Amino acid sequence: MAVEEVLNSATTEEETNAITNTNPNPRSGGAADEEDEPEEGEILGGDEDSRQSTAAVVHQPHPLEHSWTFWFDNPSAKSKQAAWGSSIRPIYTFSTVEEFWSIYNNIHHPSKLTVGADFHCFKYKIEPKWEDPICANGGKWTTIFQKGKSDTSWLYTLLALIGEQFDNGDEICGAVVNVRARQDKIALWTKNASNEAAQLSIGKQWKELLDYNETIGFIIHEDAKKLDRGAKDRYKA
Repeated sequence: MAVEEVLNSATTEEETNAITNTNPNPRSGGAADEEDEPEEGEILGGDEDSRQSTAAVVHQPHPLEHSWTFWFDNPSAKSKQAAWGSSIRPIYTFSTVEEFWSIYNNIHHPSKLTVGADFHCFKYKIEPKWEDPICANGGKWTTIFQKGKSDTSWLYTLLALIGEQFDNGDEICGAVVNVRARQDKIALWTKNASNEAAQLSIGKQWKELLDYNETIGFIIHEDAKKLDRGAKDRYKA
């Protein structure tokens, strides 16, 4: 299964409780608990230090501006697919900082993924496909890395996405890392390819965030569909 190939380990019930900041009721029932129940109208006692200590362990989650979904394209399934994109599967949707780290820390980084794998992180309800209505008129910036050397840049890209670090963040659809035999690629997908100013701003900011010194190109999805590998860069940064 795709999930089994992506996930390092399953999240336990205790870890899930910690991720969602929900704690099981420590009372297990029984006569002793009934004795501890306050009478109607009774004000619970306890010293100030005790109450402050209890309050200190209640952590609030940190919501993100958008929800995001991780998607995995299984390389073994791709060879059997009837149509492009049919092997892509959603893995997990997250909407808080805590949920992001809980899933990120339990998935393989690009250097550990099988050759041929594609791992995506897209805004919730946007599918990482050319045919998606939000992606259809867009394109992508692409960075290239030596085989197994994209882990840090992939993490920085994810943090830039969920942290809304782009000036034209509304243009962002998501990102994908492609693991291949000789190299890794990270692509940043955007919505409106005709908005040259926004695309150039995104490309330049992305390079700065990654400290990436090579020239990167922006290819329009429509050109990629028609020309495949013959598609040329519309913009460069």
